[in-house]
Amino acid sequence: MSVIIYPAYFNIHYSRKQGRRVPKNLAFDPKLETIAKAARELGYEVEIEPDKRYPRFWWSERGRIIIDTDEPKNEVIKKIARKIRNV
Repeated sequence: MSVIIYPAYFNIHYSRKQGRRVPKNLAFDPKLETIAKAARELGYEVEIEPDKRYPRFWWSERGRIIIDTDEPKNEVIKKIARKIRNV
């Protein structure tokens, strides 16, 4: 199973309503490469698609990451956020 991750899920400047999926204390200013690096360090197989866009903000927030895993999406997102915040 694949999980699609958009940088908007981690954006500290977005509200939950706008698409942020992590608590404010785990949110940060996201960069696609930073998220991909953290996912790789956690042992996930990562595919980067820099030309894709988050549907809610189709005019900005470029890129997405596809992760091969059987874990729930929210669990993967929170693991990545914790990894980046602890660096």
